[in-house]
Amino acid sequence: MKSYSYLHLGEEIDRDAYVVCKYRVTTDLPIEKAAGAIAAEQSTGTWTGISTLKDDVFDRYAGRVTAIDGNMVTIAYPEEDFSIRVGAIPQVLSIISGNLFGLGVLKGVRLEDVTFPKGILKQYKGPKFGDAGLRKILDRPKKPLVGTIVKPKIGLSPKDTAAYIYEAGSGGLTNSKDDETLVDQRFCPIEDRTKAVAEVLDRLQEEGHHMMHAVNISTNGQDIRELAEDVQAWGAKEIMIDVLTCGFGAVQAVAEDPKIKVPIHVHRTMHGAITKDPLNGVAMVVFCKLVRMCGGDALHIGTLGVGKMNGQVSEGTANQRACQSDDVPFKKVMPVCSGGMYPGIVPTLVREAGTNIQIQAGGGVAGHPDGVRAGAMAMCQAVDAACADVPINEYAKTHRELQQALDQWGSV
Repeated sequence: MKSYSYLHLGEEIDRDAYVVCKYRVTTDLPIEKAAGAIAAEQSTGTWTGISTLKDDVFDRYAGRVTAIDGNMVTIAYPEEDFSIRVGAIPQVLSIISGNLFGLGVLKGVRLEDVTFPKGILKQYKGPKFGDAGLRKILDRPKKPLVGTIVKPKIGLSPKDTAAYIYEAGSGGLTNSKDDETLVDQRFCPIEDRTKAVAEVLDRLQEEGHHMMHAVNISTNGQDIRELAEDVQAWGAKEIMIDVLTCGFGAVQAVAEDPKIKVPIHVHRTMHGAITKDPLNGVAMVVFCKLVRMCGGDALHIGTLGVGKMNGQVSEGTANQRACQSDDVPFKKVMPVCSGGMYPGIVPTLVREAGTNIQIQAGGGVAGHPDGVRAGAMAMCQAVDAACADVPINEYAKTHRELQQALDQWGSV
């Protein structure tokens, strides 16, 4: 049986004919052999030579190792290996991040990035609204969107949830959302909650304040579009989907449903199980690109080195770039910074991420000593200070709610 080499180091490829992946590889093998094992496993090869692999099949469908730089390996998979209309992101992931993680010859492997050719990108529609659409709905052209997560994450009734959102909106917030763990529990049925929230959002609108709340519709694949239509009929102005627990196909199904006329807020719950290890798993930037392809309008990207969640500034910046780059034919996704947010963090966050972000604070609003409305006011005051390039401690001297928040939690 003929032996085939998957190494094509230094060869030029047509970027519009391949899906190009970058992997960080940890192994005791020579890196060339490890890279070849990945390319083989994810395309035409297996652990041994096989009589059924012919030259034409190998030449047309085999993955190609095009570059090795230290422990970083670049592999290009032919576009023909992918089945987009039937298969879609589940099939894409089975190639670019499939069995390779189980290869015994690798101590660790992490998919760091992926680039798709035009032929695949054009089969996706991307966001309906994107960041510009959200800003238009909220009449918020330049400043960061400022949101909250209803706290406690579970336990409040529909009436109490709506009261929380009204206080947050009255304090100036543009956004709020359900927690990722709340869907349709007995203490807070989704229909009752959605209707109660819709009433207070209408009330805020009448009072001159634009606000949207993302209702969590994360559920089984066969039910999610129907639930999306239901909550929209009950008055939801935005819906939320937990993408990794529901699947990318769930986001795409809802985004491409012509009956759905509201934005999709995408949560990344469970991502840390896949993205946290720097030597094994999948980088969040890959998921950012897939969410954008599938039609998410807003996506949690991390907190750029501040807040309670793990992640470095460089990682958050890469995630933000994937949401908003101009190299794909889609509307831009609103990057959401959430997890341990409070007013004293805002200047650092804005300095690192700029103003085209959504800052989402749960405890940083609900934990304010004067309550939810004051917590919302403090967050908005911190954003105003950052946008005016005024030191937050200076701004707090004439803004009581912000000063209380700084006294409570400090600043970074």
